[in-house]
Amino acid sequence: MSDVIINRLMAAFDRAAESAFRRSAQAIGRRSALSTIGKLLVGGAVLPVLPFDRSGGAHAADAPKADVADGNCDYWRYCALDGFLCSCCGGSVSACPPGAEPSKVTWIGTCHNPNDGKDYLVSYNDCCGKTSCGRCLCNGNVGERPGYRMGIHNDINWCMANNQSMYHCTVSVLVGMAEK
Repeated sequence: MSDVIINRLMAAFDRAAESAFRRSAQAIGRRSALSTIGKLLVGGAVLPVLPFDRSGGAHAADAPKADVADGNCDYWRYCALDGFLCSCCGGSVSACPPGAEPSKVTWIGTCHNPNDGKDYLVSYNDCCGKTSCGRCLCNGNVGERPGYRMGIHNDINWCMANNQSMYHCTVSVLVGMAEK
């Protein structure tokens, strides 16, 4: 007797499912369904490149104040840097620590060197492939523009172009002197 009840329930389920599919097929055309699926796929592909705050709720005021080698955020080359200093994370001002690789894309800032009175182009490279360093957070925003101007916005995870997209720290590499 239980087989009869199960068969009736399965038949009722089949009828309900068939009815729902037929109603949706009448209300939604194939083109509309394909369009919706396409939007979901494109939206899913764009999601990883959206900017995010990698500071973890920390504030630049919490960063330790020390000399340049120990991670002083007031160092002139850090005028547009937003991230953890690699010099506090096993690297240097311009080199990633062991086990991390520089990002394939960067943002550029123009910083004034008070020692010689000249302006320099500085490339800020995120170092990728290791978990976030979490030490010496600096947030310099000189020349930063809104997030839709990608090349001059420093709050983006620039590791997104690398195979290992985890952000670790940031270095500042001098590119050259700025022209006036």
